[in-house]
Amino acid sequence: MQFVVTAYDFKDEEAIKRRLANRDAHLSGIKKMAEQGTFLSGGAILDSDGKMIGSSAHVTFDHRAEVEDWINSDPYTVGKVWDKVIISEAKLFPMKSSIL
Repeated sequence: MQFVVTAYDFKDEEAIKRRLANRDAHLSGIKKMAEQGTFLSGGAILDSDGKMIGSSAHVTFDHRAEVEDWINSDPYTVGKVWDKVIISEAKLFPMKSSIL
C-alpha cells in the first residue's frame, strides 16, 4: 500500500532548532528506508519565506500500522519536531510511467 504522509512542525520559536538538531538522524533513517524500498520520495514543506515548516513523504508499506510505527519512532516525532501528522492512503504513479 502506498501512503502520502504530511507532517507539520510545531510553531514555537524553538521548533526550527529542534528540526535542525534532529535532521541528520531523520535523514539517516530515510536513507535506510529508501534502500529497503519503503521511502519513495519526499522533502521539506516550506513557507512563503522558504523556511522549513513540515515534511511530506511518499512511502510504501504492507499495512498502515507500519507507517504509524515509522512515524512514532522517527527522530522528528521523538524530538518534538512534528506536531500534526496526516496519513493518507494513495495510488502513486511510478517515476517512469508510460501514462506521463
